[in-house]
Amino acid sequence: MTQQPFELPHFYMPYPARLNPHVDEARAHSTEWAREMGMLEGSGIWEQDDLDAHDYGLLCAYTHPECDGPALSLITDWYVWVFFFDDHFLEIFKRTQDRAGGKAYLDRLPLFMPMDLSTPMPEPQNPVEAGLADLWTRTVPSMSTDWRRRFAVATEHLLNESLWELSNINEGRVSNPVEYIEMRRKVGGAPWSSGLVEYATSEVPASVAESRPLRVLMETFSDAVHLRNDLFSYQREVEDEGELSNGVLVLETFFGCTTQEAADTVNDVLTSRLHQFEHTALTEVPAVALEKGLNPGEVAAVAAYTRGLQDWQSGGHEWHMRSSRYMNARAEPTAPWKALTGPGTSAADVGALLAAAGAERLRAYTHVPFQKVGPSRLPEFYMPFQLELSPHLEGARHRLTEWTHRMGILQEGVWDEDKLAAYDLPLCAAGLDPDATPEALDLSSDWLAWGTYGDDYYPLVFGQRRDLAAARLTTQRLSACMPLEGEEATVPLNAMERGLADLWARTTADMTPEHRRFLKDAVNVMTESWVWELSNQMQNRIPDPVDYLEMRRATFGSDLTLSLCRMGHGPAVPPEVYRSGPVRSLENAAVDYACLLNDVFSYQKEIEYEGEIHNAILVVQNFFGIDYPTALDVVHDLMTQRMQQFEHVAAHELPIMYDDFGLSEEAREIMANYVVDLQNWMAGILNWHREVDRYKAEYLSRRAHGFVPDRPPAVPVLS
Repeated sequence: MTQQPFELPHFYMPYPARLNPHVDEARAHSTEWAREMGMLEGSGIWEQDDLDAHDYGLLCAYTHPECDGPALSLITDWYVWVFFFDDHFLEIFKRTQDRAGGKAYLDRLPLFMPMDLSTPMPEPQNPVEAGLADLWTRTVPSMSTDWRRRFAVATEHLLNESLWELSNINEGRVSNPVEYIEMRRKVGGAPWSSGLVEYATSEVPASVAESRPLRVLMETFSDAVHLRNDLFSYQREVEDEGELSNGVLVLETFFGCTTQEAADTVNDVLTSRLHQFEHTALTEVPAVALEKGLNPGEVAAVAAYTRGLQDWQSGGHEWHMRSSRYMNARAEPTAPWKALTGPGTSAADVGALLAAAGAERLRAYTHVPFQKVGPSRLPEFYMPFQLELSPHLEGARHRLTEWTHRMGILQEGVWDEDKLAAYDLPLCAAGLDPDATPEALDLSSDWLAWGTYGDDYYPLVFGQRRDLAAARLTTQRLSACMPLEGEEATVPLNAMERGLADLWARTTADMTPEHRRFLKDAVNVMTESWVWELSNQMQNRIPDPVDYLEMRRATFGSDLTLSLCRMGHGPAVPPEVYRSGPVRSLENAAVDYACLLNDVFSYQKEIEYEGEIHNAILVVQNFFGIDYPTALDVVHDLMTQRMQQFEHVAAHELPIMYDDFGLSEEAREIMANYVVDLQNWMAGILNWHREVDRYKAEYLSRRAHGFVPDRPPAVPVLS
């Protein structure tokens, strides 16, 4: 190896690494197993020396310190397999840039993970297939069907997203930071690792396995594992292998900074993700356990799993410090409980390290609300798509006023006709769907009005009263206003419930139960995210940047918007197309552009007049310790790159995906129209923000966001 490209930073690691006493047993077993599977001599990938130097037995003994010998040996075999796959795929397909061969190779692997072990598997054709078949057969008998499904999905993501890396290498393209974090979770394999943590500790109850708190535990664990790996593996991946999927390189490219500065920033993000893990484990996990009524055994299982993820963090770091696979020269110990010797390891250094971590954590809670920030600054937005407006706009404006009166939305003290006119939501609907019929435009306008009203209502009514319990109960009742298969709907008691019940009946009249379920889930995600915002507001806690961006999609109602955009697509487009990586990348890029756009326009409204903390510019200011104009530049750059990613996916990734799925001409046309729908959606949202009074300084000074002056706030009547 040549000289290191940067000095490794101080790492925040609050958990001590512990070593499983069965380490030698796991090493010996995995060596024999790898040889039996054909991964060593003659494979063209590894020799015995390679396996010894990597020392996956030590990795697993550090990351799973409490399981017994047989379990540790099985887990070690899994890691030998996954690292062999990574190196095998690199040599056979990445170095040769053989995407077609790589896809054919990956398409066979799910055949070796049947949910029912009585399902026959094909004959393995290479060491990767042989290893997967053996491991699956040995692992799944002791695990539930729910775990098998989740672990199989994580494994398929880990394998299939290697094509995304291969495509980027072919194009010489470095991803943007948001895209990278999302894809790294799949390619990097830490969600897959979390499944093995369940195997080693306790299986998570199915009732909470996919809840937000457990999902955030897994995602923060994953991001920290991957970003740490990026720091240690930069030299091998970027300089030796020509990889473009490395967080240091991504930030180096995005910010145009030095490699050292990028590495330090990656470490800051890593630390923030660990802080988010701890926050979620201590606040959100106990709440969801109570909400779901977990019994003591189930609570203990979640606690054991959480501790297992912590063990993986500290053990994985310790292994990176020792493995010859990585750049770890001059890396400093992380834990103050270790005996520190040599230069740079004084008590003062340890104190400075802990003080820095504490200051970063504290900064998230020290924002002073209602600071005067002046009119929102608006940069030149990159918008490559032309605006089109529905000719039925004027009529929709009048009909929306009638509908809001009829639902009682203008009688609860939050909105009046002046606010409704200033928000002009039919203008937004007219840009989102310029070809809509008058009836469809009314439905879209009503949905936008209902969602915007709810977004205003929750912080005003529940936030000012600091009444999280009432907000949660309201959210549960709203969900009950959306019956799926003939069950009796909740009788509406207030304007939000009346509005949702009316919209649900009009929207779902001709829907299949499956589509109704998708729409209900989308509404639930949005309303539950409003409760998340309230919880942060009550703690005066500015969110972690990654958590903010991902939850912003929910608070913005993106799932709801996308489900309405897909209405009428029909069965020609298989559901797995919508779940594919390229389509999700396309949608997330569009949604992030719109969310960040809203944050740019609403900065003054939210920071100065509402005392809000959920704004991307404020999140960036807090994380980097920078001023408003500099943070705006960062957000604007990210917006632009998300739009460019949208264009890239539409032009390059979707056609390949169509071929991969063998889509019919009808399905391709539907998807092409869907891309146009998303283009209209972004252009319409930009136009709406530019035109309406809701975000303008003159309007805000006259009608600061609060209760209607002549009307007391309506306290929700709940039963």
